[in-house]
Amino acid sequence: MDDLFASIKRGLEEAIAHQKGEKTGVRLFKPEEVNVKQVREKTGLTQEQFAATFGISLGTLRHWERGDRRPHGPALVLLNAVAREPGTVLRILTGKRESKKMRGEREKAA
Repeated sequence: MDDLFASIKRGLEEAIAHQKGEKTGVRLFKPEEVNVKQVREKTGLTQEQFAATFGISLGTLRHWERGDRRPHGPALVLLNAVAREPGTVLRILTGKRESKKMRGEREKAA
């Protein structure tokens, strides 16, 4: 039990030091910002289809596309994955092959 307490205490002390800007061993992962409209357009999906496919409310998607709000956390990580490999992510989520638009863009890039 003492080891557990000591481990928790060290973790909290490290978090406090990091928050204060002190150099610690903490490593942060910050996903890149994405242009949500460009990401959606890469998939060939409408706003309604994209929102339904990725479990995003249509209103939130529209705010992101207009730039009123920005995605963060897991949503931003997912959007980065879609930006890099839209066909793969769609295939995993839906079991369907890539759209004709995505296939055409992939072939142009090759």
